[in-house]
Amino acid sequence: MSTQTYHQPVLLSECIEGLQIQPGGVYVDLTFGGGGHSRAILDKLEGGKLYAFDQDADAKENAKELRRKEFTLIEANFRHLRRYLKLYNVRQVDGILADLGVSSHQIDSAERGFSTRFQADLDMRMDQQASLTAKTIVNTYPEAELHKILGMYGEVKNARTLAAAIVKERFSKPVQTVNDLKNILNKFAPRGRENKYYAQVFQALRIEVNEELRVLEEMLEQTALVLKPGGRLVVLSYHSLEDRLVKNFINKGKFSGEVEKDMYGNFQVPFRAVNKKPIEASEEEIAGNNRARSAKLRIAERLEDSQ
Repeated sequence: MSTQTYHQPVLLSECIEGLQIQPGGVYVDLTFGGGGHSRAILDKLEGGKLYAFDQDADAKENAKELRRKEFTLIEANFRHLRRYLKLYNVRQVDGILADLGVSSHQIDSAERGFSTRFQADLDMRMDQQASLTAKTIVNTYPEAELHKILGMYGEVKNARTLAAAIVKERFSKPVQTVNDLKNILNKFAPRGRENKYYAQVFQALRIEVNEELRVLEEMLEQTALVLKPGGRLVVLSYHSLEDRLVKNFINKGKFSGEVEKDMYGNFQVPFRAVNKKPIEASEEEIAGNNRARSAKLRIAERLEDSQ
């Protein structure tokens, strides 16, 4: 499989520029996928090192094409960033890149159940060894929990009504497939905006299956510990929930609440935002890669510790 068809990297030149790569530096690509970003980083390294994370078995196949001494693939979720870097005796790095969200390859693999376009089992696991699937959620979660997930993670307007309908439906027969779920959603989707409604519900389930927001928080907190002062954090997100967490962490050093200050009134934050507003894809890039439409890129620089 060509890695180009696997996943076309979004905002590639902007990501690489944001990392400010030094040829002898140590870098981390937290979401290897098809390897597009990793290749571009490796092209700039000379004597440096790139560690890439990915828990997807398909990514491991793509990594076989990159037999270079500067490159190491770590088959793990990026929530374990610090632990795995320690295993390789890496304490600090010069730059970290994270391209969040589902790769176009995962969406286009019908059997994975990520897409509303294909008939498949409701799966949605990024790590295919994990036990929790979307099918388990829609068939076993209490109504109140379903309501919360649909409202918080999918920003579904009629989340309460939909949760009740799913529970009622599964009482007579299990909701097993993408089409089973869509048949329920059709009764509640706004006319003419069905696809957007499906996408919101599927996003909510996918986030819950993969613990995406919790994992993102864990990863971001570790970036402050492993980046050298002056090191760069480059994060691409694809929906407002992710972008809000990234923005808050960069600006406040935490995910909610106000910035903490020291006894002299100085802000205690680990990062400085390089771009105040997120960088977005050009119309030209969006025309060639629709996935870029919702992408928001934030770049931050690690500050010297104040203590």
